[in-house]
Amino acid sequence: MSKDAAFVKRLKDVSLKDAAFGELLDVYQERLYWHIRKMVTTHENADDVLQETFIRIYKNIQKFEGKSSLHTWMYRIAYNESMRFLEKNNKKRHNNIDEVSESNLEVLFEDAYFNGDEIQKKLNTIIDGFKEKQKRIFLMKYFDNLSFRQISEILEVSESTLKSSYYTSVKIIEEKIFL
Repeated sequence: MSKDAAFVKRLKDVSLKDAAFGELLDVYQERLYWHIRKMVTTHENADDVLQETFIRIYKNIQKFEGKSSLHTWMYRIAYNESMRFLEKNNKKRHNNIDEVSESNLEVLFEDAYFNGDEIQKKLNTIIDGFKEKQKRIFLMKYFDNLSFRQISEILEVSESTLKSSYYTSVKIIEEKIFL
């Protein structure tokens, strides 16, 4: 039995679940936080979404079938929770996607935890100009260092489509970053 499979077995065992879940938090909390933070922009929102993500993981671990890795399954949950949060909050405050992008950048640049220099700000502005799915693909590959296979499982998109989107994003960034 693989290490991952043994860990999942402990998570599914009622008598071992809480201790195993504590280990899961230790290993994945920071990684998932930054995955979420890139999508929801602020520290406070990321904390809220992270909490919802771990609640969903805890409640649904029995449904985990092992068709993907535990890591990929949790990233998929974090991604879905982030999308739910964004849809809920963006519907309340904005009339169109351009307003959402501008608002997200303003919040990011005003965030006390953001200490980016001009290049980082420019990169964030370029990335924020991408279509939503292209942005998610780039963030997962570049910042989260997920494989195309993992991203494919999370977003349910073919690997060839992901690669095309990612390399198009890289080309756009290379062209615009020093303008």
